[in-house]
Amino acid sequence: MKQHSTKVIRAAVAAMFFMTGLCFSSWASRIATIQQKLSLSDAELGGVLFALPVGLMLSLPLSGWAVTKIGSRRLLAAALITYGLMLITLGAATEVYQLVICLVLFGLASNATNISVNTQAVATEALYKKPIMASFHGLWSMAGFIGAGIGTFMIGQNINPMPHFMLIAAITILSVIFCWSYLHNDKNPVKTGAAFAIPDKALLTLGLIAFCSMVCEGAMFDWSVIYFKKIVLAEKAWMAAGYTAFMCTMAMGRFVADRFAARFGLKRTLQVSGILTTIGLLIAVIFPTLTTAIIGFMLVGAGVSSVVPMVYSAAGKSTTMSPGAAIAAVSTISFVGFLIGPPVIGFLAGAFSLKVSFMFIALMGASVVLLSTRAKL
Repeated sequence: MKQHSTKVIRAAVAAMFFMTGLCFSSWASRIATIQQKLSLSDAELGGVLFALPVGLMLSLPLSGWAVTKIGSRRLLAAALITYGLMLITLGAATEVYQLVICLVLFGLASNATNISVNTQAVATEALYKKPIMASFHGLWSMAGFIGAGIGTFMIGQNINPMPHFMLIAAITILSVIFCWSYLHNDKNPVKTGAAFAIPDKALLTLGLIAFCSMVCEGAMFDWSVIYFKKIVLAEKAWMAAGYTAFMCTMAMGRFVADRFAARFGLKRTLQVSGILTTIGLLIAVIFPTLTTAIIGFMLVGAGVSSVVPMVYSAAGKSTTMSPGAAIAAVSTISFVGFLIGPPVIGFLAGAFSLKVSFMFIALMGASVVLLSTRAKL
């Protein structure tokens, strides 16, 4: 069998990360259009959108099992092609129940893609013998910006979601076909192991670290604009400034995290990440002016940027589980944090205040520091 250079393999895996981010951001950019198309109220849309995390959660244990049975390359190809095709069905849905079903399947494909592409990344990192995981996640973030830009252009040109999604799906499928032979061919995957992976103590600790960081990340996604509106009292044109600052530094942070980890180690990288997250949130809460809040949110973005990539990288080196099963186990724990973060913030904001709820996020950042310090990494 022809052996490809490490650079070619890395480029192929990077392309798969990029396409994963492009598919998701393409959907996200057209949610408002589809809401209008189906005449959904905000409350109805919220209920419909919950179908996506349902699909993700259903897929978590199954994806870990599948990647150990058929290999990450086969699962990635099947899942990413399905991801693109399900994107088309989201644009084609004409009834609410159709959209719900398609979102569940979209979520299933999304998580299967996530676990298999991260398993490929772990194998690529092993070839380089140095940290490169964060750079792959950086490409996912970059694809998010590009996908949002394409969506904005399509909306401006009054192009319906269907042809937009068909274009993205076609690019996705062609990318999989082109990159197939350059991906890691784990044709002899592990044939043993339970379908539902139970993490050992080391993986549980990694999962808890990612859980705390994902609570912060999920809360920032859903509540940053509201914080700038109600606490910072930003003008309408500046309400999204905090979210934009957060996203920019999160993307940029992922392109420098690998070098930092290579020089200072995993433990120190996670400690610094938690410190940046905590300090950034404290600045935004204690000094809620436009400038200081933007600076605070930039620090939070830089802080959370490296945690999940570093944790996935460490999980992929587990000595008790295959890389795919280990990543699935850690992903299960961390994703719960992403799901419960926003509603917990809403509950705390209602019971106390939005400032108090953001102090809770700061506590999660501090927990990353504490867990990383006590963990044997």
